[in-house]
Amino acid sequence: MRVVLLGPPGAGKGTQAQIIAGRLGVPAISTGDIFRANVSGGTDLGKQAKTYMDAGDLVPDEITVAMVSDRLAEPDAEAGFLLDGFPRTIAQAEQLRASLDELGQRLTCVLELVVDEEELVRRLSGRVVIVDGKPVQRDDDKPETVRHRLEVYHAQTEPLSAWYAEEGLLARIDAIGGIDEVTGRALEALAQADDDQG
Repeated sequence: MRVVLLGPPGAGKGTQAQIIAGRLGVPAISTGDIFRANVSGGTDLGKQAKTYMDAGDLVPDEITVAMVSDRLAEPDAEAGFLLDGFPRTIAQAEQLRASLDELGQRLTCVLELVVDEEELVRRLSGRVVIVDGKPVQRDDDKPETVRHRLEVYHAQTEPLSAWYAEEGLLARIDAIGGIDEVTGRALEALAQADDDQG
């Protein structure tokens, strides 16, 4: 199973990616994790990525694609993977397809988590992290930054949904409800996609 997970910030991609990948027995590969590892490690790529992330903008393709391509070439991704947070643009999707072609692979399914925008703002604006024992809102979760992130998502990432639909790979999942409910819908869609390809 080679799966891409799409959805706006706050749709629950990170949670679902871990659960679904665990059920499928494949690694969940998150660009967020790759970026955070580079940022916390103070690498050159991390420093470049951080300036974009802090502004709520997308990290440029050349930085992202290089990191993801290296990750997909690792042995644990040979039997399959779940990509969370990549691709974000049609250009990245085309580069992903080219990378997979080189590996003699192709995607099984693209799952899109669908959530109403006001629900997303409510979810994201309510997130806090604990710093020195006190709850603090992350800079990128302030309501104005959340709305900017959603605008960036609509402009740059939503066209991917139509592109993957044309490729016959898209399955849209209602991401409102309990975590188990959403996982159940996702696994049903993946089983269907696997049957269709088989």
